[in-house]
Amino acid sequence: MRRLAALPLLLGLVVLPAEAATTYPLTLQNCGFAVTFDKAPQRVVTIKSTATELLLSLGLRDRIVGVGFQDGPLPADLAAAGAGLKVLSEKAPSQEVVLETEPDFVYGGWESNFAGDAAGERPSLKQLGVASYVSPPACRSIRPPKLTFDAVFAEIGEMGAIFDVAPAAAALVAKQKAMLAAVRRDARGLTAVWYSSGTKAPYVGAGSGAPAMIMEALGLRNVFAGVDDGWTSANWEAVVDANPDVIVLVDAAWNSAEQKRKLLAANPITGKLDAVVNQRYLVIPFPASEAGVRNVPAAVDMARQLGALQIPAK
Repeated sequence: MRRLAALPLLLGLVVLPAEAATTYPLTLQNCGFAVTFDKAPQRVVTIKSTATELLLSLGLRDRIVGVGFQDGPLPADLAAAGAGLKVLSEKAPSQEVVLETEPDFVYGGWESNFAGDAAGERPSLKQLGVASYVSPPACRSIRPPKLTFDAVFAEIGEMGAIFDVAPAAAALVAKQKAMLAAVRRDARGLTAVWYSSGTKAPYVGAGSGAPAMIMEALGLRNVFAGVDDGWTSANWEAVVDANPDVIVLVDAAWNSAEQKRKLLAANPITGKLDAVVNQRYLVIPFPASEAGVRNVPAAVDMARQLGALQIPAK
């Protein structure tokens, strides 16, 4: 059996030569769990948009037999490829629903997707002959390191190995690296808060997840960078004290960017913030706010938005 050397700092993500064909059986460590593939998966259930969009980006539409817990519409470049996908559940599908599709692989964007009351625990799925995979940045049983674009690219490469489509994975990574290299960091020393959700208390991007990674790429100083987590529940007083130059608004179907604008303006605590008064916002779709193939395109778009903001020199 061929075993691939894992990189501990990437929670088991493997690095293969760009054009290497996969030799099966393939065994790898994923989020502290050993996963073996006897061949490339043929019937896949994806849970969360990040998982679905990565497989679509690799041209694997024909392998997807069902999707669950999609966070929003597919981006324009994947809409045609993803048309007609079978939706198993608006939230995490149950194990019974998942097994009805006769999958050989379940790819989850969150580790909680594999709870007993969701798609099923990973050991249980393994006993049924179903391989499973958690997006490494979303691992919780083993704490992931601070997210980097290299880790995002490594997950793309690992999917390329699992499905024996290494050339497609290498091409996608090369394209995204070129896009990222073209992003110009803002040199104004601007501060920012990444506002994801919450009304009484804001749920914000902290110091180690996708929000931190994207803000650093843009040259923004994250007000909550000192919190060693991907996300954190903050308070409005802390946001007001920081008086950020820019506020990133996550646009979700259940809590849109426009709703957030109205809330910030109407809230007497935040209504006088410079960023609110002057409408200094950057907007990102929710599916792009979690680690995945949308992070780089989102950084490109947010750099464009940021460059258009007129902000007085400090």
